Amino acid sequence: MKTYKTAEVAKIVSLHPNTIRRYEEWGLIPVPERGENGYRRFTDYHIDLIKTARVAFQIEVLQSGLRRKMIDTIKALATYSFEDAQSMVDEYLMLADKEVTQATEAIAIVERILAGEKEEQQVQLTRKEAAEYLGITSDTLRNWELNGLLSVKRMKNRYRIYTEDDLKRLKIIRTLRSAKYSLESILRLLNALDNRYASDIEIVLDTPDTSTDIISVCDSLLSSLKQAKKNARKIKKDIAILEEKYTDYVSPSN
Repeated sequence: MKTYKTAEVAKIVSLHPNTIRRYEEWGLIPVPERGENGYRRFTDYHIDLIKTARVAFQIEVLQSGLRRKMIDTIKALATYSFEDAQSMVDEYLMLADKEVTQATEAIAIVERILAGEKEEQQVQLTRKEAAEYLGITSDTLRNWELNGLLSVKRMKNRYRIYTEDDLKRLKIIRTLRSAKYSLESILRLLNALDNRYASDIEIVLDTPDTSTDIISVCDSLLSSLKQAKKNARKIKKDIAILEEKYTDYVSPSN
C-alpha cells in the first residue's frame, strides 16, 4: 500500500499537519508506521478515515451523548472495528431521531400554550412559588431572567411577582429548554411573539440572527439535527466502503 508523509496527507485532506498529528494523539486514526528516518508513514486508509471523520465532526450535536457516540465511531474505525462502528452509527441515528421528535413535539406544546385561554382568576406568585409551580429551581428562573427571557414586575415592597402571562411565558421557555433549544433561539422566538411576527414558530426557532457574533448548533436545532442525521447516513455508507476496501488489511500496530 502506498505511504504518505504528514505534509502530503495534510495537503490531500486540506488540514494543517498539526491537526493530522492531533488525530493520531486522540486515537481517531491508526498509529502510523515510521520509516528508518523516523518520519510517519501514513496510508490510504488514514486518508479515507480522516475524510470520514471530517464529515462526522461537521455538525457536533452535543445532547444525548451524540458527539461522544460519533467520536467512538471514528475510534472504532481507527482499530478496524467496522462492525462496532456500524452499530454505533445505528445508535446515533436512533438517538438523533428521538431528539428531532422531542424538538418537534416541543413546538406543538408551545403552540397549545399560546392558544390556551386565560384564567378568570388573576395569578400572582412569588419567585419561589412560581419555581415550584413550574417544577424548576429558583436559580433556573433567575438565570432565565438574567438572560433576558423574562422581565418580571415588582411590587411596592420590591418583591417580584409572577403573573399569569409570566407563567405562560415561563412554560414556553421550560418546554423549549427541555427539548435542548438554546437560550438565544428561545429569546429570538419570544421577541418575535412580543412583536407579533412569529407566524411560524419552527422557522423562527431555526433561523439564527446573522448579526450574532457566535452561532451555536442549538441556535438552529432542528436543521442541525437533520444535517447530523444526513451525515451519519453518509458515514454508514462510508464504513461499508472502508470495510470492503480494507478488510484484508492488517494494521502493523495491531
